Amino acid sequence: MATDKRTIQISLPCTGEEEWQACRGPLESGWLTQGPQVAAFEKGFAERHRVTHALATTSCTTALHLALAALGIGPGDEVIVPAFTWIATANAVLYCGATPVFADVRRDTYNIDVEDVKRRLTPRTKAIIPVHLFGLTADMDALRAVLPKGVRIVEDAACASGASYQGTPAGGLGDCAAFSFHPRKSITTGEGGMLTTNDPELAEIANMLRNHGASLSEEQRHLGPRPYLLPEFNLLGFNYRMTDLQGAVGLVQLGKLDGFLAERRRWADWYREELEKIGWIRPPKVPQGYEHAWQAYVTYVDPERAPYARNEIMDRLQQRGIATRPGTHAVHMLGYYRDRLGLKPEEFPGARDCDAHTMAIPLHNRMSAEDYAYVVQALKDIA
Repeated sequence: MATDKRTIQISLPCTGEEEWQACRGPLESGWLTQGPQVAAFEKGFAERHRVTHALATTSCTTALHLALAALGIGPGDEVIVPAFTWIATANAVLYCGATPVFADVRRDTYNIDVEDVKRRLTPRTKAIIPVHLFGLTADMDALRAVLPKGVRIVEDAACASGASYQGTPAGGLGDCAAFSFHPRKSITTGEGGMLTTNDPELAEIANMLRNHGASLSEEQRHLGPRPYLLPEFNLLGFNYRMTDLQGAVGLVQLGKLDGFLAERRRWADWYREELEKIGWIRPPKVPQGYEHAWQAYVTYVDPERAPYARNEIMDRLQQRGIATRPGTHAVHMLGYYRDRLGLKPEEFPGARDCDAHTMAIPLHNRMSAEDYAYVVQALKDIA
C-alpha cells in the first residue's frame, strides 16, 4: 500500500501569467463591461465550434434561459430534460414559465435515454434540452429520429467545449446551445457562458434579450456617430452580458483549449486501461464517432462487485487526500422538484442509480503523472 499522501483536488482551473496580463487591456482602457474583448472571444469561440453566431453571457444558466426565451418558450409549453443533470437545466425551463418534463438517462453514457424521450412527448412538447454530460455529447441522430417536427433542440453543452459528435462540434448540433466557463470546466472565465447558434434570427433576438431588450448594443451606442441616440426597447430583456475582463481571460483560455483537451484525453485513456483491471469500477463509455471533452472523469461503482458502498469508497479516498464527487444530481429526487411535481425516485431508475453509484475522480490540467498514479493506486488499495 502506498504510504505517501498527496492532496489532489477534483478539479482546478489552469490559469497563469497570460490570463493575468490579458486583464490589463480592459483595466487600462476603462472598457470593463461587454466590449471588444468579448467580441473577440465570441468570434474565436464560434470559429472553433464551427457555428455562425456566439453570444457571451454571465453563465451557462443564463445562456440556457436566453435560448429558451429567444425560442419563445413560455407558459403552457413543455420542455423535456434529462433527470440526471445539474439542476440549472430544469430551472431554466421554469424561468420561462414552462414545465420541465423529465426523461430517464442511460447508465452507460449518463446521457438522455431516447426510448424514454418517446414516452414523454406530448402535443405540448415545444423543446428538448439534451445534456452533453461530463463532455460526452448526447446521441443526436437517435434523438432527431424520434422528435416530431417543430420540437426545438437546445444543447446543454455546459461541459462540452471542444466535444464533437460524428465530426460536428457541440454547439452546432441543435437549434442552439449553451456552454459554461465555470472554474470546473475545461476553460474558464470565472463565471460565464456562451450561447451558440446557426440561426441568424434566433441570434438577433438573443442578442437583444441579453442586453435588456435593447435594439442597440452598448458598443454600438458608445462608438456610433450620434451619441444622443438611445436604443429602442421592444422586448422585455435581461442583463446577461459578459464583462470585457472575462472576455479577455476567455480569449486566452480558448487559445489553450485544444492543448487542454489533448492532455485530458491522454490521461482519460490511461485511466481506462488501469481501471479496467480493477473490475468493480466502470470507466466512462465513449461510443464510436464521439469526441469526449472530459470535463470530468465520472466512473460507475458496481454495487454488486465493489468492496464497499460508493460513499464509503469516497470517504476512504478523501482520507488519502483524493477529492471525489458524485457525478451530479438526480433532479427528480431533489426537494423542490420532488414536491412540486410529485415525483418518486423509482420513476427514473437510471437517474436514481447514477445518482447513487457514479463517482468523479480527479482529472484536470494541473495534475502530474504522479498524481494520476496515486489515484489509481489508492483505488486498487481499497480492494
